[in-house]
Amino acid sequence: MLKIGLGYDSHTLVAGRKLILGGVEIPSDRGLAGHSDADALLHAVSDAILGAVGAGDIGVHFPDTDPAYSGISSMVLLERVKKIMENKGYCLNNIDATVILEKPKLVDYFAPMVANISRLLAVDASSVNVKAKTNEGMGFAGRGEGIAVIAVVTVIKKTGR
Repeated sequence: MLKIGLGYDSHTLVAGRKLILGGVEIPSDRGLAGHSDADALLHAVSDAILGAVGAGDIGVHFPDTDPAYSGISSMVLLERVKKIMENKGYCLNNIDATVILEKPKLVDYFAPMVANISRLLAVDASSVNVKAKTNEGMGFAGRGEGIAVIAVVTVIKKTGR
């Protein structure tokens, strides 16, 4: 059985934080505000996976009120999401994600983002797609106040389960 999940995340850009997307540190004068490392790309992917397998969202599993998740790498959270997916009897088929931001340009960072995600989720890199779009100056992302990410995943029920 094939299932689809949709994930969305957004964070405000602030001074004094590293900008981390897809587990890659991007040179920038501002980073994303958040309880964890605020990797909006991995948060959206995690929510999409959790949604596809009917397991809530990252806020349910990793609440921002829990000090255990303060500053935690979203790569660690995604690894835990993978275990939830597997425990429900699913494996990942593919990911398509769009990062919405005005700057910095991400084209030079797509390959390492894809490599991180595919390695962690144990899928071929051809099953992971990351792209970026500007918001043409509109809204919070267009004004450079933050970054938003939309992710879609498909998962497949493992045979015999």
